[in-house]
Amino acid sequence: MAEDIDPVGDGFVASLGRPGGNITGVTALSRELSGKRLELLKDTVPGLARVAILWNPVEVSGVRQLQDTEEAARVLGLQVHALEARGPDDFAGAFAAALKGGAGGLTVLEDPVTRFHRARLVDLAAQSRLPTMYWGRVFVEAGGLMSYAASERDMHRRAAYYVDRILKGAKPADLPVEQPMKFELVLNLKTAQALGITFPPTLLVLADEVIK
Repeated sequence: MAEDIDPVGDGFVASLGRPGGNITGVTALSRELSGKRLELLKDTVPGLARVAILWNPVEVSGVRQLQDTEEAARVLGLQVHALEARGPDDFAGAFAAALKGGAGGLTVLEDPVTRFHRARLVDLAAQSRLPTMYWGRVFVEAGGLMSYAASERDMHRRAAYYVDRILKGAKPADLPVEQPMKFELVLNLKTAQALGITFPPTLLVLADEVIK
């Protein structure tokens, strides 16, 4: 049983409906969320024209995430500035490059390194005064501006269901990979105020949680 961003693209399963082999579980659908995240960031930052993308080329799905985000940016009429960050030592340079390149906002692509070092990212975003969209609520709970993602709490509950089924004798190959049903928008009002940003009323209504 596993949790993955793109299990088919990463080669873990043959298809979502019929995974085959000994692997099944839930997928976060992070690639498909790229456009929505940029759209929400654009709605939050008036006049946003250029967005930086922080990504890790070592992450197995990094290139695909970057391509999806760049395509979503083109659809939204945004210019992009891709910035590689393989580890925390690269973060400060990436933020400096984003500012030098004229980025009005930044989106962080999913990978374990950014999650583990989220406090460092959030601090740099605050120091740079760069509105940043993150891929999980843990960043916003740490002081980040905003996130949009599949609900991790809901996914963990569904993962427990898979474990129960397998322990009762079900074969992983016969259990379709489940896609998330619940997504959540989390906003940090205190961070927005520090950046001089006012969340649009529509976003405040849509938000699943507003941290004050």
